[in-house]
Amino acid sequence: MPNKLFTRKFDSSMPPRSRIITISFTKISCAVAAAALVAVCIVSIARAQSQAPAPPQPIYRSAPSEVIVPVTATDSKGRFISDLVQSDFHIFDEGREQKIDYFSHEERQPVVIGFLIDTGNRMKVDWKRYQESTTELMLNLLPGDKKYAGYLITYGDTAELVTDTSSDSEAMVQKIGKIKPSGGAALFDAIYMACTSRKTVLGEPYEPRRVLIVIGDGHDSSSKKSLQEVEEIAQRNLVTIYAMDTVAFGFHNDDEENLAGLTSLTGGKIEAPLGENMYKDISGYLSNVQDAGNYAIQVGTGGYTAEVQKSIFLSVSNLIGEITTQYVMRYHPDLKTDCAPEQPKCDTSRDKQYRHVKVTVGLPNVTLRARDGYYPFPVPQ
Repeated sequence: MPNKLFTRKFDSSMPPRSRIITISFTKISCAVAAAALVAVCIVSIARAQSQAPAPPQPIYRSAPSEVIVPVTATDSKGRFISDLVQSDFHIFDEGREQKIDYFSHEERQPVVIGFLIDTGNRMKVDWKRYQESTTELMLNLLPGDKKYAGYLITYGDTAELVTDTSSDSEAMVQKIGKIKPSGGAALFDAIYMACTSRKTVLGEPYEPRRVLIVIGDGHDSSSKKSLQEVEEIAQRNLVTIYAMDTVAFGFHNDDEENLAGLTSLTGGKIEAPLGENMYKDISGYLSNVQDAGNYAIQVGTGGYTAEVQKSIFLSVSNLIGEITTQYVMRYHPDLKTDCAPEQPKCDTSRDKQYRHVKVTVGLPNVTLRARDGYYPFPVPQ
């Protein structure tokens, strides 16, 4: 159809030059229209391609390049054993023994330590004591050397990163002195924050390795994250969790199971300075009847305060000793599917989402503490 903008009705009486101009305008208009049509087609195709569903992403099947296993060895009395060598240890991944590629028992190994302090209402009674004990932990574990770094997270109604990763323990100590407990407790959110929302140090989680110390009773009333979520994120990040349980003897509650599960899965332990161990060297309180009441320690002598301080100091020393004297081993997982007959628990599938780790020694009266396992694949998207 001729373009009305440029085409006039052909008149044979028009001069030849005018005819040429009219025909030229008509050809140009057709060319412009054709170009516009091509452009519309191209845009339509591009939109269709952009709206088409993306091709499925390939499933991640590679094993982790390396697994780190910090191990604590103690004797029948709970004392650290510090003279074991690499040949004493055996590591099993789903029943298959692994070759230990790295072994270290150096004192004061590089470490990044997260101090997670409960600042909820339950901490009010003994807050001053735990301020002091946390200060001792920080000053001893972070002496100012760049090999050691730490950060401070408090958790009341919400978790807060008060001091980001640094080798400066003094900055964290100053922050602790200004904290006043109040509100609820978001323990699980604090652990999740420690694993996801802080500045990391080059070399984590191998050199330095990752440690969390929870100062609280395991209570959680405010978190958005669940216990199962933080257990998984801690294991995925190869974190070892320790705890200083603030529950006093005789006041145990179900919340302490949170600490027990987290520490056991990750290879850590719980110290309970106000627990039953505080009274292990004291005779039964009923044999020491007093007018002020039946108490295990003489009323009015300051004995209770002294025992509390002594017990907290011992717990601090135990945590410091544990973190600084561990055996650290690493291995590259051998996930072959040809399981030997003598290894009936060997995993026959490379696709297992969680793999159990077991560490043994060929010596009597030795107790080992290590992580329960690890996740070989990234979080499904």
